[in-house]
Amino acid sequence: MRLKRRDVMLGLVGMSLPLIASSCSSKPSETASGSSTASTASPASNGQQPERIRFGYQVYACSDLLAKALKLTDQAFPGVKVEYLRCDSGRDVNTAMAAGGIDFGILGSVAAAVGLSRSIPYNIFYLTDLIGTGEALVVKNDIKTIADIRGKKIATPFSSTSHYSLLSLLKLEGIDQNELTVLDMQAPDMLAAWQRGDIDGGYVWEPSLSKIQKDGGTVLATSADLAKRGAATFDVSIVRQEFVQQYPDVVKQYTEILDEAVQVYRQDPDGAAKAIAPELGVTPEEAKVQMSQFIWLNSKEKEDAQYFGTTDKPGDLAKLLKASADFMVSQKAIPSAPDQETYQKQILYVK
Repeated sequence: MRLKRRDVMLGLVGMSLPLIASSCSSKPSETASGSSTASTASPASNGQQPERIRFGYQVYACSDLLAKALKLTDQAFPGVKVEYLRCDSGRDVNTAMAAGGIDFGILGSVAAAVGLSRSIPYNIFYLTDLIGTGEALVVKNDIKTIADIRGKKIATPFSSTSHYSLLSLLKLEGIDQNELTVLDMQAPDMLAAWQRGDIDGGYVWEPSLSKIQKDGGTVLATSADLAKRGAATFDVSIVRQEFVQQYPDVVKQYTEILDEAVQVYRQDPDGAAKAIAPELGVTPEEAKVQMSQFIWLNSKEKEDAQYFGTTDKPGDLAKLLKASADFMVSQKAIPSAPDQETYQKQILYVK
């Protein structure tokens, strides 16, 4: 496989704050106007609170972004400076987390598996969603089958769920990685590369996926398809270990905020779509479609045995993370992966 490689994880722990700014950038929160949904979040408990909380967020239809759009964090933490830093991929979240530049983040299962394999000090505390049709392989319309991508240039953000899904698809279809060129490219950059003719397709998530489709792209396979074939992916929320040690009540409160966002979406999908649409840069109708492409979970549902499980009976999450990391090792995307117990130790059960 001819790769435009960058050793993206090299030296993460020693990175400086200026580098964080190049990966996760500060962007002022926007008040959700005209939403029919009001917050019911209660203020944080009387436990110790920080002067500020920094959230590393990604632009896709998830409970973290809806909580931002509805300003649930601002309402729940009065007197605390709430900062949101936009990250373009899970790799950026890992970079910022490694340098201590964010306190909370959201990233895909593969990026989390990679980050923990590098001993980045964070815990997984929330299973945000299961990835369905919201990530997919989108290609030029002259590419009719998976086999036709041989000899083509396909972009994807390395060390991401999309990267994992693309490699899984190639393996399942019996396509050798050396038969095409896989380019490392951030999701927001793909549309311009597509329009310039630099790439023939990409495995990417929303909203970039829909933008490429609108420009003539055709979807050949989705992450929902791959999940049925044994290559499931999901998104998780993480917290910096030092932060959770100092402010456990804040982590509990943020878990409740995410649960509230899930409830808002389920009770009033139209209102939720209207609120999150400006964050996604799409219409409310498009936002509603994008939200439906992921299966949102709350903290109770993540206790299922196939996910977190409980402290007494841990579930399969560590096993899934280990399997993702092992696959990335086999594809030479990362050098090594720790044992399953290492992943289990980084799962935080919020009470």
